[in-house]
Parts: sequence; C-alpha cells; structure tokens
Amino acid sequence: MSKQRTLFGTDGIRGKAGVYPLVPDLVLRLGQAAADVLLADRDSSDWPIVVIGKDTRQSGDMLEAAIAAGLNSRGIDVRLAGVIPTPAVAQLTQELDGAFGIVISASHNPFYDNGIKFFGPDGYKLDDSVELAIEEALLAEPPAEPQPIEQIGRTATLEDAVDRYVHFVCHGLEPDCLQGLTIALDAANGAAYQTSPAILEKLGAEVKVYHREPNGININADCGCTYTDRIEAIVKETGADVGVSHDGDADRVLLADETGSVLDGDELMAIAAISMLAEGTLSNDTLVTTVMSNAGLDVAIKNAGGKVVRTGVGDRYVVEAMREGDYNLGGEQSGHFIFRDQNTTGDGIVSAVQLLGIMRSAGKPLSELRQMLQRLPQVQRNVRVSQKPDLTTVDSVESIVSEVKATLGDSGRILMRYSGTEPLLRILVEGQDEDYIAEQIDRIAVAAEAAIGE
Repeated sequence: MSKQRTLFGTDGIRGKAGVYPLVPDLVLRLGQAAADVLLADRDSSDWPIVVIGKDTRQSGDMLEAAIAAGLNSRGIDVRLAGVIPTPAVAQLTQELDGAFGIVISASHNPFYDNGIKFFGPDGYKLDDSVELAIEEALLAEPPAEPQPIEQIGRTATLEDAVDRYVHFVCHGLEPDCLQGLTIALDAANGAAYQTSPAILEKLGAEVKVYHREPNGININADCGCTYTDRIEAIVKETGADVGVSHDGDADRVLLADETGSVLDGDELMAIAAISMLAEGTLSNDTLVTTVMSNAGLDVAIKNAGGKVVRTGVGDRYVVEAMREGDYNLGGEQSGHFIFRDQNTTGDGIVSAVQLLGIMRSAGKPLSELRQMLQRLPQVQRNVRVSQKPDLTTVDSVESIVSEVKATLGDSGRILMRYSGTEPLLRILVEGQDEDYIAEQIDRIAVAAEAAIGE
C-alpha cells in the first residue's frame, strides 16, 4: 500500500492559522524541507530564488516570515510578491526563473484559516509524490542543519509584482477589447483587489468594484464567488452588462449575466468549449472537467463535435489530465478554469477576460449564451463531519445510497466525497426527476449527519 500524505491535502497544507500545522516553527521547517527536496541536486554555488505571494488574511505575514526564514536558512533568496492572486505566483515563478513558488492562502475559506501551496519552476502545482517527499522531510527528526552563516539567503520585496501580472494578463490583447462593457466586480476583499480592477480597466471596461477594502479579517466574508447572491444583487443594483466574482485568492471566478443571474462553472465551460470548437482552437476537441460536472455538459460538447474527459475532484487533477492529453481547456463546476494557452493553473481574471471576449465576439449577452447547456437536474448538499470514515462502512448511509442508486439506474448518479480542505462531506445526486433527487439527498444528508456529523 502506497504511503499517504497527512499534512498535504488536495490543495497544499490548510487549516486554522496559529494551530498545528500552521504554526511558525513548523512552517519554518516546511521551508527547509521544501528546499531540501526540491533543490536536492543543486550546486552549492547556486543562489536560487523562490517567489512567495499571499492573500489578505491577517495571518499571512506571520506565515510568510516563517517560511521565508526557513528558505533563507537553506541558502535561498526570497522574493516577496506581497498580496497577489495565486495564479500570479505561478506566472512570476516562471518569469523570474524561480526554483519554485509558494502561495500563502486558504482560497475561499474564512479569514481564520490559511494554507501553503507550492508551484514548481514550470508554474504547475507539485505532484502528490513530491508533496509526500516534502512532508516526510518535514516530519523527520531531527531537522537537518542550516547552511553556514556565509551561505544564508536574503529576502527582498518584489515591488513591481502587481504591474508584472497586469502586463502578463493584458499582453497580446487589444487594449480596447472590453470597450463599452460595464462590469460589476466582487473582489472578495482578497488577493485580486488591486489586479482585477486594473486589468479590466486597462482593457477598456467601465468597472464598478465592490469588496476591495481588505482589513485582514473580511476576506470572503459574505462576498466573493461562494456568496453568489452578492454579485447578483450588485449587477441588478448597478445595471452592469455582466458581473465578475472572485474567491479569496482569485484562482476562481463566476460570472453573472445582465439579469443578475449567476452562471455556474458548467455553463461557462460549455460557452468556452463550444466557442473554441467552432474556431478550431480546442486542443484535440476535448474539454477536461471533474466527476462533479453535470452530465448535460457531455451532451452539449458532443453535439458541438467535441468530447469531455473527466477526472477526480480538484483543479490539480484537471491540470494533470490536461498535460497528459495535451488539452488546453479544463475546469470545475465551482469556478476553477484553466485556459492553458494563457496560464498553467486556474486563473480567475484570465478566465473572465477570455469569457468576456467570447461574449463580445458573439455579440450576444450571457443570458443567451448560457442556453448552450441544458443541465440534467442536480442537487448538492454539504454535511459538516467530525470524522471521515469509509462511507461504505456507515450502514445507515450506505443502505439509502444503494436504494437510490437502484431506483436511478442509468438515468442518474450519486457522488459522495470528503472535502480535502474542510470538515465536510459533499453529496451530489443527479437524475431526471428533480423532486425525487431532492428528497433523496435530504435523506442521505440526515443519515450522514446523525452518523458522523459534528
């Protein structure tokens, strides 16, 4: 049986800031362990650099200082990009020839959580096996000795990080490609509060920005793309042509149409994939998405002459499949989209600009474009859990699931999985009869809550 990671989850190490493992001494050692594993073969005369970016959480400074100290102790120079979207760290790591990049963020989670994730020198997230090696080095006792004093690295601020990323996103685009559009933007009081307004305005749009005053504790607080009612209300209030809503680290985005109705990730992927199929720019005529996406997406893409490849849940697994199959478009229902011709990872503002460009080229509003996808009824529930046992061993849940699966047959499905970053059981039921699947998911959720709920 292969070894399992215990600290790293589906998107780095995540938890409550100031509570193990996100405590300064361990995070310092994490920096050392990452250096020891990722730079094991470097020449002693090399002075590599590592780029670190963060979102707006108050704990970001503490974790940034700790991991930077660990890297310095291994003879690595650190470049602090400051508050910047996660995908900007991937891009800056490549642009600056960094040995690797580090993001300090807990994405859509509340401010009291935080996390640490890594990008390799190519701008892609690390493989599971590499994360396991870092974790084993981190937990090994005793910690390895630091570098001699004359070989300790230095830390400096990357003053132009925001400008570099804005230039990167806008490069190659017509400077007025969004001219005439009024865009309502929910920046989630997060990492994109500077970059996304600057990018959209540079491309010619009139931008009405909300939730752009981070104070360390208001990131994702009743705003951002996990609170879709906010962008819906903002679009209606402002009369904007479209709404754009990020999560805390801006690797995700959701759009609202001109009526103030949010499109989910499946609708946005259908718009992008079908447009690219028509233009002949969708690599191998294939869209990559996860098992969570609606079955209607497969039908829509097939009818347009393409196909869908599905992966496990998590944008990193979508990207892995894209690299293996040489595909250039992938994403998740939740709003992670990878336009791989533009960036190596999920990039909220790159995705928004690409989708807005499709809307402008089509000369149609999002309310019309979204009709490309006819979804099969689908219902989802989250149950907070105190433990994460194998669900097939929870008899009260398994008996209901077996019954519903038998009733649905080939016309529906049930998916259940634990969140890799939160104490949640995620349940999805899909089928032809919306009333039936809503009743059954409630039965499953109640049984799960009774058996393993908090």
